[in-house]
Amino acid sequence: MKDKKEYQYIVVGAGIAGCSVANHLLKYSKDILLIDKGENVASKASGAAGAFLSPLLGKPNNFKELVTKALIYSTKFYKLKFNFFIDNCGTVRIPKNKDDEKKFLTYTKFMDFPYMKTEQGYFFKIGSVVNSIGMCKALVNNSAIKKMFNYKVKDIQYDGTNWHLNNELIAKKLIVTTGINKEVIKEPYINIKALWGRRIDVTTSTQLNHNFHKECSVSKSFEVSKDKYRVSIGATHSRDKEGIDNIIDQNQLLLQRASDIVDLEDVNIVREYSGARACSNDYFPFVGELIDSNETVKLFPHLKNGTYVNPNRFIRFKDLYILNGVGGRGFVLAPYLANMLVEYIHNNGTIDDNVKVDRLFIREIKRSN
Repeated sequence: MKDKKEYQYIVVGAGIAGCSVANHLLKYSKDILLIDKGENVASKASGAAGAFLSPLLGKPNNFKELVTKALIYSTKFYKLKFNFFIDNCGTVRIPKNKDDEKKFLTYTKFMDFPYMKTEQGYFFKIGSVVNSIGMCKALVNNSAIKKMFNYKVKDIQYDGTNWHLNNELIAKKLIVTTGINKEVIKEPYINIKALWGRRIDVTTSTQLNHNFHKECSVSKSFEVSKDKYRVSIGATHSRDKEGIDNIIDQNQLLLQRASDIVDLEDVNIVREYSGARACSNDYFPFVGELIDSNETVKLFPHLKNGTYVNPNRFIRFKDLYILNGVGGRGFVLAPYLANMLVEYIHNNGTIDDNVKVDRLFIREIKRSN
């Protein structure tokens, strides 16, 4: 057998989560391997994303606070390091109907970012649109990040010191960011739901100076030739795959919803994308060192009865980490959470309780009983 290749870090999954993790690891390591079963980075859901960055509106709650912190961090991160792939052009948020407009009025005192009232809705300068595939490629365009595509991880084993992948690769530390793919991590508490989305890129003679969001998102226009512009529309979300493959219906639905926002003239669809974003049951992402559920329950069988055990006492897989469940806000959440995870690994940094893996494990133990 040929010698196994060894790396300090192996990141499995090359969507926006995996690419963000690999990029943040550069601060501490020059020995990183990024793996994906696709042909390139962002080959699945991340490549299909509209990659719109905008505030979450509503009354204060934990998820809104998470999105606000992530939006501030990720916008600054993208603009500082990868300004070519982000357009901080602003976004107009438009109420869907009269009832929604009333809700918007109650939200104004809870706005986390400066805004300006417009004829249609509310304009937020913080709003941006990202080139999803270009950004993912830029994040890992560094010689310290080796890349391996068309590679499917079928088996991972720990020898007490290192992680072995397919009996071919060795990682000192392994980080899994595989989206809806559950094959790598077999733990039952990693319960992932698919949130289906669609995006179309169109050409139009209409010029738009910023993004819009109502029942779908419409991007700022980018000139491709004289009096011809490219605009992205999407993505609609569905919690099941029914109808997502009916391309004509889905495209027409997006165009119909876009026409309810702006009048696009001379429209021609030039590219279509669809993909499934990974979500947890409570829609919060999950981050951290994975818990060995079998060993933890053996040690604390009374967990099944709802007895509290300090999570610091849970048995965890050494040097095995996860970042997943970023859902439809992947390009907002991923850089922020990647920084959180990398600082946790290297500097004993804090992971927000709302996104810890622990909550999924505790919920699954209670449910199983």
